[in-house]
Amino acid sequence: MPVPPVIFAHRGSSGTYAEHTRAAYLQALADGADGVECDVHLTRDEQLVCIHDTTLDRTTSGTGRVADHTLEQLRALDVSSWKGASIPAEYGGVSEQFLTLADLILLLRRAGRPVRLAIELKHPSPFGLQLEHALIAFLMDEGWDPESSMLGSIEVSFMSFNPDSMRQLAESAPAHVLCQLVSDLKPQEVRDALRLGPITEGALIIVMRRALREGEQLVNHHQVGMVGPGMRYTRTHRGRVRRWVEDGVRVRVWTVNSVKDALYLAELGVQEMTTDYPARISAAFGSERG
Repeated sequence: MPVPPVIFAHRGSSGTYAEHTRAAYLQALADGADGVECDVHLTRDEQLVCIHDTTLDRTTSGTGRVADHTLEQLRALDVSSWKGASIPAEYGGVSEQFLTLADLILLLRRAGRPVRLAIELKHPSPFGLQLEHALIAFLMDEGWDPESSMLGSIEVSFMSFNPDSMRQLAESAPAHVLCQLVSDLKPQEVRDALRLGPITEGALIIVMRRALREGEQLVNHHQVGMVGPGMRYTRTHRGRVRRWVEDGVRVRVWTVNSVKDALYLAELGVQEMTTDYPARISAAFGSERG
């Protein structure tokens, strides 16, 4: 039997409740996830907030760029009703679902057990690498230990598709908690996923190829200790993923929502999986996860 993986809840238990909400993260803890994943952006007043897209339109009652709104404006939005799931009273009302990174860390501190937190820094950002500077400064104020990357009982790791982000974070964080994300996504898929708006396909292809090439080099040269391929990438580049595992690189795959995929990855030696359904993927490994 393969070694059971570490399981991260992707934006919380986002298959059950709206992504990045209080309900999704509380459910992730109830589902037994080893850790949770979040995406961070900076607001107009440079506050770190948990949201995936660069714009508000898909997952909130608002519209426009996250970076053009203040934290106060964002807190007034409905970020959960779009999912259509009824939220239990103990998970908070609609007005309590929006989370800053500080809110999420407080929620995890109250978990009563060690929890891992994987933070993805979203690029392109209107703030450039100020996003990385703001994140490290915030964590230091919270009591984060750069050497161990522990924040109390929370183990913090960092992820980005942007190699420049990884290089910047490497000035403050140890390599073993830096995860270079890699993907085989097509340009249109990236544009749609990130809500990038008007950008030519040619320009996007150039940026994506550069990021993938440089990102893989960071992994191969052990400048980062982890790599985060998408599920499609692990099938297209199965041999490369296996070599990374054999070379001591920690592999964290996204987004693993089927038991079939989870078992395939476990046989490949993948150590960490990110999923919208942590209870489902945990159950696939049964008592092996202890």
